Amino acid sequence: MIDDLDDENQSRILEGAGLAASRRTPAGRRSLQRLPPILALLLLALAGCGSNAQAPSAPPPPVVKIDHPQLREITLWDEYPGRIAAVASVDVRARVDGYLDKVNFKAGDQVSKGDLLFVIDPRPYRTRLNHAQAELEQARARLDLARNNKVRAERMYKSKAISEEEYDARSKGHLEAEAAVRSAEADVGEARLNLEFTEVRSPVAGRVGRELITAGNLVKGSGGDGTLLTFIVSVDPVYVYVDVDERSALKYRRLTGASGSAESRIPAQLALADEAGFAHPGHIDYESPRLDAGTGTLTLRGVFPNPDGLLTPGLFTRLRVPGGVPHPALLLPDRAIASDLANRFVWVVKADNRVERRPVTLGPLSDGLRVIAEGLKPDDRVVIEGVQKLRPDQEVKPESAEPGDSH
Repeated sequence: MIDDLDDENQSRILEGAGLAASRRTPAGRRSLQRLPPILALLLLALAGCGSNAQAPSAPPPPVVKIDHPQLREITLWDEYPGRIAAVASVDVRARVDGYLDKVNFKAGDQVSKGDLLFVIDPRPYRTRLNHAQAELEQARARLDLARNNKVRAERMYKSKAISEEEYDARSKGHLEAEAAVRSAEADVGEARLNLEFTEVRSPVAGRVGRELITAGNLVKGSGGDGTLLTFIVSVDPVYVYVDVDERSALKYRRLTGASGSAESRIPAQLALADEAGFAHPGHIDYESPRLDAGTGTLTLRGVFPNPDGLLTPGLFTRLRVPGGVPHPALLLPDRAIASDLANRFVWVVKADNRVERRPVTLGPLSDGLRVIAEGLKPDDRVVIEGVQKLRPDQEVKPESAEPGDSH
């Protein structure tokens, strides 16, 4: 089969097999003729591949997006978990006994101070008021009679017509009649007050809960043991209570005193559980006068406006307060920062478009960007996309990031 090939292909086979020199001798040609056909074809293929192979070319430099660190004036914030509380929270209880006659609201209504909520059957208390008023009229009539008797007694005593004992008795009778009138007036006032208590009105403005007892039921009004009818919580503004450590409390006091204003207040911001940002501004209006020795914390209270009622009392929330004065800082997105065990670093593109690994010291987050405390300068070109495929001193093809890519 080898003899059927032309001289050029035979030469290529022999070169691939290391027999090119022996082809010129009769023994060499006989050795070639004794090669198995399959081996000869394999040598031919290897020879052809070897003649066309070329050295592999280097891959192009990877494309990366770069940007300069953002230089901004920032304020570092301290964040604490807290719970929203109502400024006013009232349990509405019955103050007189009787049958509940009417419920005058719907559960969850917004009510104003003085709005009518419940009506207890007023008829027994109206009857008592009428009786007390009648007793008052009788007492006033007796007082008028006692006053006249006293005046007559004074004239008769001066003319020696009555004894001193009789004069004293009529004078004391006048005093007793005056006291009886005052007692009757008090009874009228109590009866009128009880009649007013049959109309249960809202003591504060806020949102009312559900009715805890329905019309037709007997309610008791024995002071603190009175039947609980419903509850009301104020909604605007609201409080948020947080506990801070001793060092933080001292820091906030010094920051507030540094402003030089006696009316200065610590600003605060609030975020709900489903909110990424702190969209609710307020301020700290109260600091506990005593440190809790058991926990080593001090309670702060923030007050926040709540015109739309979104800040519901009882919700857990996050509150933050400024932990220092505004200052300039360099910022980068977190995706530009790589890690090697406990070390943090970024890739910086040099003037020759080769990258170097630059260790950095990180600070807290500010508006979604990471503060770079040490390791970078404002004019450094930092790789913000494509950091995973880089190695030291590697050549790259840098592209400027779009304005929105740095966030």
